[in-house]
Amino acid sequence: MTAMDPFRLETERTGQTPGIVTLWLDQGDRPVVVLDHDLVQRLETTLKTLPQNAEGLILASAAPRAFVAGADLSAIAQLDNDQLHKYLQYASRVYAMHCDLPYPTAAAIHAATLGGGLELAMHCDGLIACPPDSKPYPVGLPEAGLAICPGWGGTNLLPARMDPARAIKMTAEGKPFMFDEACEAGLFDEIAPTQGDLIETARAWIRAQPKITRHSGTPSRWIGCKPFAAKVLEALDAVRPEITSPQGLAVCEAIDTGLAKGWAAALQVEQEHLVRLRNQPAGKQAIQQFFERSAKKA
Repeated sequence: MTAMDPFRLETERTGQTPGIVTLWLDQGDRPVVVLDHDLVQRLETTLKTLPQNAEGLILASAAPRAFVAGADLSAIAQLDNDQLHKYLQYASRVYAMHCDLPYPTAAAIHAATLGGGLELAMHCDGLIACPPDSKPYPVGLPEAGLAICPGWGGTNLLPARMDPARAIKMTAEGKPFMFDEACEAGLFDEIAPTQGDLIETARAWIRAQPKITRHSGTPSRWIGCKPFAAKVLEALDAVRPEITSPQGLAVCEAIDTGLAKGWAAALQVEQEHLVRLRNQPAGKQAIQQFFERSAKKA
């Protein structure tokens, strides 16, 4: 398996044309998927092979313990500023490829979906989830808990998929939801009865969607869309006085920028703050403590 090997595609056939295509993320025998540079390259390679006449795309994960566990924190900690900016910008371009597909897309979420993993999922039109097989799984944007901030649009995506005030506060505090909380918050567009029903539920959701109108490289559901902008601005004004941490203020600035200047400008602000914050003592310490906790669990 190399960075240039495409992911497995499972393609339905409707006569002579493809129906709904399922793209299966994996990293070999690893129990989780992590968004390192090689995985993003494989995703780019695979997206370039998708048929343009398909009925839809399901983004799924073959990893048993996570849809996607998040970004590669070792890269965030170790790359120099220029390298980190390039990594963030490159992944943003690959994520945006979902937003240019001429048919509906859905992320099929079966387990932990965190940070960059949720941002990737939210570049799809729909979020389809299933109950956990055993213990509840987390879904959310935990970056602020590591004294950094999202870098792939999360600040501008989550408030368009649920109550915006709650989304902003959770992002500014770095607190993910557990599955039941995410369901109660209305984060998911559809919930499958079981994990075994997840892909078919996603297919049914895609088939029920109207024709998609795309805006080049921009997700179909983000705070700049007319149905959400006014409510997000009102929510931001309401919760901003409660947000005082450097990473929380970065989240607020990215939301302000998205509402005032658009999607690309918001991404730039997020990524500039992420690079800046990971260089601060609080960011370095929080990321190092994360690695230490992970080593103890191994």
